Amino acid sequence: MSAQSPQLARNAAHSGRAINRSARVDERLRIVRDPLRIILFLATVMTVSRVHQHYPPVARLRPVLLVVILAAAYAYLNPRFLGRTNVLTLWPMRLVALLGVLACGSAVFGISLGAAAHFILDSYVKTLVYAFLIAMSIRSVHDLYTLVWAYVISCSILVYFSLFVFGITRAAGSYVTRLDHLYTYDSNDLGVVIIVGLALTLLLLGVARGTQRWFLLLNLAGILATIARSGSRGAFLGLVVAGAAALVLVTSISLWRRVSLLAAVVLALVIGAPPGYWKQMGTILEPTEDYNYTTRDGRKAVSERGLGYMRMYPLFGLGINNFARAECTISPKLQTISSSGPIRCTPPHNSYIQAGAELGIPGMIAWTSLVLGGIVVMLRMRRRLPLAWRQGSDTQRFLYGATTFFPLALVGFAVTSFFVSFAWMDPLYLMAAFISGWYVVVRGQIGQLAGPEALTVASALGLVRAAPGWRVSRSARRVASTRALPQRSE
Repeated sequence: MSAQSPQLARNAAHSGRAINRSARVDERLRIVRDPLRIILFLATVMTVSRVHQHYPPVARLRPVLLVVILAAAYAYLNPRFLGRTNVLTLWPMRLVALLGVLACGSAVFGISLGAAAHFILDSYVKTLVYAFLIAMSIRSVHDLYTLVWAYVISCSILVYFSLFVFGITRAAGSYVTRLDHLYTYDSNDLGVVIIVGLALTLLLLGVARGTQRWFLLLNLAGILATIARSGSRGAFLGLVVAGAAALVLVTSISLWRRVSLLAAVVLALVIGAPPGYWKQMGTILEPTEDYNYTTRDGRKAVSERGLGYMRMYPLFGLGINNFARAECTISPKLQTISSSGPIRCTPPHNSYIQAGAELGIPGMIAWTSLVLGGIVVMLRMRRRLPLAWRQGSDTQRFLYGATTFFPLALVGFAVTSFFVSFAWMDPLYLMAAFISGWYVVVRGQIGQLAGPEALTVASALGLVRAAPGWRVSRSARRVASTRALPQRSE
């Protein structure tokens, strides 16, 4: 009997490895194709890429709004396609809801009820409903994976348009030949969108195989070329900061490979950069010589006036989307209009100033918390996840990778949005929905662990309320005990 024990042990070990290999195959990520996910996939592609604007007759039909309404109606009639989690219990969607409430308050107490209300009904409500639909529709890791792919494909469409459709010209007062005649975003706005897509592309590369991997690598190169062709200094700074953060945070690959990848990025920029690009980027080091520092409608002067509007309307702000109106009605520059020529209704050119001036100090705090909170909280979750997930199944590696690349996406957004008016645009709200979906998915993964291990991980992630005397809440015990690993053997 004892002579047979080593053989039995080897058989058991072999059986365990076979089970693990089978589990890994079963856990491979896939794109979900149920009706609601298909509708939301299309909504994401059109919302982010604005591909419908390439076809003016289609654009006039407001297809994004129609698809969002269709998604909301379908979800209402088929609630089984939605998750069971109340997303308002998750902090990102609470902040999104708070911003919606503050936007309504700003319309009532701002400088123009009609203009603010029109923007809310015409645009912002679509953004909010879309974000909540995304958050509510993420039931499993496959749903989250599907919607991340939707954003990445949207960026690939923008890359195609930037390389083969949009023209490039050299504007007056600029050193660089850059993208021009865009009908989706301007070149600076484009940098904000694709810098988020860059991080999400890297996230998918961690679990992609075969053709998908080659597509993502091609998309990555295209994003870098697009950043160069945009001539955007904000996008360049966002890339530099996100790249530096990646060197520190992406610990799943060796430092040598990280440095090599960064060198490849620099090489791609050098190759793809249009004439005058590096001279234009060099002006970053001489900010006081730039028109944005010296002119009446430069970014410095506009930001100073924006801070003044915040002091004038500290609680509710000017009203959402009313900054440009304030520039032509209550701006201090009106005093010089007779001597300096026509006046320009200038947008804020800074998302933080935009949020504070249009929604007041509470709005600025809420909006900034959504950006910076996503970075801090996800990095904190990264330290608390089981380290084995970094090299585990596709599902585990994807969820672990999200705690690195979601913050990198928000780091890129935080930098690039400092130079554009992007406070009420979709990418930030979509990232808030992704983070909320991540929480939902991780809770489901905890339910697949063994009971004591589930309680340990859940407590570390803050998903379980510990009670005095080493007890946990009844709901937490249910999470830990209702689902066990199907492969567990006696």
